[in-house]
Amino acid sequence: QVQLVESGGGLVQAGGSLRLSCAASGGTLSRYSMGWFRQAPGKEREFVAGISWRGGNTYYADSVKGRFSISRDNAKNTVYLQMNSLKPEDTAVYYCAAALTGPTIVVFTTTSYDYWGQGTQVTVSS
Repeated sequence: QVQLVESGGGLVQAGGSLRLSCAASGGTLSRYSMGWFRQAPGKEREFVAGISWRGGNTYYADSVKGRFSISRDNAKNTVYLQMNSLKPEDTAVYYCAAALTGPTIVVFTTTSYDYWGQGTQVTVSS
């Protein structure tokens, strides 16, 4: 059973940056497609970014394209989300997730992920 733990959230002013980390234990992430999702109060959980096994494929929600960057270090069993030019509308709880898929696949839907972290709060003030 893979356990995922997010860190790096916090309070930041608009225009600032944060780097989220997702560390795994209980298994290796090297054969998982990884994703970041977020959920704001009163809203559904939404896809933010995803990355394939070795990082060859990445995808982003339109709302974060050009500002966020997903990466992974399989040797450290960790996935990252670099968030730049943050906006108040980026405020949410951010979750990382792992999906058992093929090596080039990036998964967009919450129901396709097998493991989830507990989330980390990101708050962007205006």
